[in-house]
Order: sequence, then structure tokens, then C-alpha cells
Amino acid sequence: MLLTNSMIYLTKAAAAEIKRLQAKQKSNFLFRLTVKPGGCCGWYYDMSFDETVNSGDRTFECHGIAVTIDPESYRYTKGLTLDYSEDLIGGSFRFHNPQAETSCGCGNSFSLVSNLDADT
Repeated sequence: MLLTNSMIYLTKAAAAEIKRLQAKQKSNFLFRLTVKPGGCCGWYYDMSFDETVNSGDRTFECHGIAVTIDPESYRYTKGLTLDYSEDLIGGSFRFHNPQAETSCGCGNSFSLVSNLDADT
């Protein structure tokens, strides 16, 4: 099911970069966003291209990109905005997560608001 009223947002710059990367794939892979334990602050974002939508996955459409996320990761990304920017040393994705209590300097790792794990 494709949801258009997204709880995950992509800026136009992020959508353009994902489309550019997606075009390099050998087939029409979907864009998957996952949150995994690890990184400097306890959790980190992982982005990949995937062929399969798994049971329970949510798929959101934003600027022509279908963003697929598993139910566990979705808990930690409600309201997330994914941006992309370039500077003198290259381009990178930037994550703006209202549920993050702190973020690492790299911007890919974060810690959660302490009471989030108790929520269902």
C-alpha cells in the first residue's frame, strides 16, 4: 500500500539525489530506509535499494520517490525529514529527526528521546 500523506519527508534535493542513485541500479529497486542499533550515539540510519516489500512494511510517496520502511524503524522515524546537500568536500544526506535527543557530528547516528522505547 502506497501512502501519500507521509510521516517521512524528503526535500526536493534528497529526492533528486535518490532518483539519480536509483537510475544507476540494474533494475527498478525501491528505496529502503532502516534504523539499526550502533553508530556513535546508539542508532544509525541505513539507506539501500531493495527488490522486496516485506509484510508489515510501510511505503510512502514523496516527490516521486517510494520510501519503504519496516515497522520497527518506522517507530524511530515518524516526522523525519531527509535532506541532501553538497559542499566543497562532496554531497551527503542529512537527517532531521524530531525524535532524536542527540545526533552525532556525522549526522547519521542519533540517540532517542528516553521515553520512546516505552511507546508502542
